[in-house]
Amino acid sequence: MYKYKVSILGTGFIGLCSAACFAQKDIKVLASTHNEKKAKIINEYKSPFFEEGLEEMLIDIKQKNPELLKCLTDPVQAVLNTDIIMITQGTPMRIDDSIDLSYIESTAKEIGEALKQDDKYRLIVVRSTVVPGTSMNLVGKIITEISGKVPGKDFGLCMQPEFLAEGRSIEDTLKPDRIIIGSIDNKSGDMLQEFYEYFYGDHLKNCPIKRMNLESAEFVKYGNNCLLSTKISYANEFANLAELVPNVDIVQVMEGVGLDYRINHRFLRAGVGFGGACFHKDVNAITKWARSKGYVSKLLEAVLERNDLRAIRIVDIAEGLVGKLEGKKVTLLGLSFKPGTDDMREAPSIRVINELIKRKVTDIVGYDPKAKESAEEAIGDKIKYASSIEEALKDSECTLLITDWDEFKKLNPDDFKKHMKSPNLVDGRRIYNYDEFNNSLNFRAMGRINLK
Repeated sequence: MYKYKVSILGTGFIGLCSAACFAQKDIKVLASTHNEKKAKIINEYKSPFFEEGLEEMLIDIKQKNPELLKCLTDPVQAVLNTDIIMITQGTPMRIDDSIDLSYIESTAKEIGEALKQDDKYRLIVVRSTVVPGTSMNLVGKIITEISGKVPGKDFGLCMQPEFLAEGRSIEDTLKPDRIIIGSIDNKSGDMLQEFYEYFYGDHLKNCPIKRMNLESAEFVKYGNNCLLSTKISYANEFANLAELVPNVDIVQVMEGVGLDYRINHRFLRAGVGFGGACFHKDVNAITKWARSKGYVSKLLEAVLERNDLRAIRIVDIAEGLVGKLEGKKVTLLGLSFKPGTDDMREAPSIRVINELIKRKVTDIVGYDPKAKESAEEAIGDKIKYASSIEEALKDSECTLLITDWDEFKKLNPDDFKKHMKSPNLVDGRRIYNYDEFNNSLNFRAMGRINLK
């Protein structure tokens, strides 16, 4: 008999990575998705998307304890056969940039249908990123309306924001730096805390559990992602300033700033901008939510504006290096929004490609070691797709480094001179030694003025 049986409703990055990590720690997990094809893939202990370390963990579960992880297409059965139910559905942006809670709403209805069938006390945990008030006023309310059960009495209700960074979701799940538990009452919070005390064990010696109410926990996630987004846009704004002064290198500047213990160096890397499923979505969601309450957050709206302008900036730098790009072959190294994942959501590469097309560049080739299929789905036939670095660089007249995969960090100036028609390179992630590359080929780096 398993000590804990958990259902996870939603099998994206948060859901599937959590499911795999729980199953590896002797927790019975029933994941749930309405996508039959996706469920089949997961039940074959494969991942429907690329995430560093996830496929290997699923293979390990298959070899050692396959009974610990199953994926169902019936969420009601998943709920009925577990004690803790975690909602990990996506909360994408609507066309107007506000948050779309439709997946959360439909999942709450399914939970309500399940709870209606018996009187067992279960804990519902919202782990999706939702605007303040959602856990109680949407999830709790819908479950009550359908099941007739009362939150805090007949079922527990918690909000536990996740802080997983794509590309390192497994590591972040296994070794978080804090656990936030928002709860409707002490019984709900105690039940979730006991679960994590079992799951994490000694790791909690260095990982505080912070208890609070539901609404504060919902707000923590937005505070977290908005601050990280602000740090990136701040670094990029200073990169623009650095390019006004010879001998100023934004990498060195931000290293110096980051040594302040009140700030630290993380997310102060200037470059082509942030992307992914969280930052754009969450900053947009909270600014739209604030406007609905009568408040305009000029700071956070500027964060998004600064980030979107990075695509224009890197193309401006490229044209400053080679002249007009129209009629030239341009290479993008990296398409996914960051290394370690094939996620193309809000990827800077998409904004860069759209900017190149605006400037009548028609010969664009992209290469990514993991995101070719997802890039083709996201970008379509706007560009050509290479199967190797060499193929991507062949006959190219300008290369833009977009994603800092380790494979690209190993390149040296001769690699570009060997394969490109004209070796012109713009480093959009500051992964190359400036002096080495600047002395060997036509080179620009975001956040530093060229000194040739």
